[in-house]
Amino acid sequence: MQFPQIRIQSQNAQIQINQTAGQQTIQQPKAIQSIQQPNAELTINHTPSKLSIDQTQAWADMDLKSVFRRIAEAAQDGKQAVYQGTARRIRQGTELMKIENGGNPIARQAQANSEGAPKQFNIGWIPSAGSVKIDYQPSQVDIRITPRKPVINTQAQKPITNYQPGSVDISLHQRNQLNIDFVNLKHHGINFEMTL
Repeated sequence: MQFPQIRIQSQNAQIQINQTAGQQTIQQPKAIQSIQQPNAELTINHTPSKLSIDQTQAWADMDLKSVFRRIAEAAQDGKQAVYQGTARRIRQGTELMKIENGGNPIARQAQANSEGAPKQFNIGWIPSAGSVKIDYQPSQVDIRITPRKPVINTQAQKPITNYQPGSVDISLHQRNQLNIDFVNLKHHGINFEMTL
């Protein structure tokens, strides 16, 4: 006995996908930088030291005096002698004016005027201690430094980017298909039979 059959054959559609990957390259150039360091300003002010030695008194103690000093001393001694002589004459004149008081002023004055002052002697050093005068002024150094900041210039570089986008290709690789077959399929009508 043959049974009626319906035979169905189907074929699925197939999609084909071709993909190309994207490519990207990035390059980063180095930044351009310049650094300059100006020199610092340095100023040095120096005053020289000073040494002074005064031997005038030491030479005078050894009686080695300059002409100007001898003249000045002689003038001072003369002036002092005039003052002393004037004072002595006033004093002696006053004593003579009062001769009636007694005491024999003429003899005393004659003795004083003829003898002079007694001589005095003491130990001395030639030249005397401290006669050489030394004066020293040390030098002074003034140092001034003015620092300078560095000059830095930086120029940044942008990155170089190259991008190639990827692509996706989609196509129909195989079409869908449906086949239907009828086997042993008969239609019975009134007074007839038909095979499909």
